[in-house]
Amino acid sequence: MKAARLLLPVVGILATFLATSVFGTTEMGKKEKKPCTTCHEKGKATKENPLLNEVGKYYKEKKTLEGAPAPKK
Repeated sequence: MKAARLLLPVVGILATFLATSVFGTTEMGKKEKKPCTTCHEKGKATKENPLLNEVGKYYKEKKTLEGAPAPKK
């Protein structure tokens, strides 16, 4: 029982850290000075399907928006 009480918070913290490192972050938005919709389509993004548009796919590959295709409106 004592081990479970210790293990549960550790697993929760680890899961939170891993989840935030997978998705685009607000730091990316601040760095590029663009809203999330620049790279993502509307909808519920998941780890398996981040709903990246052409700009987002370019950013994922190049790590910059310089030279990226124009976002569709």
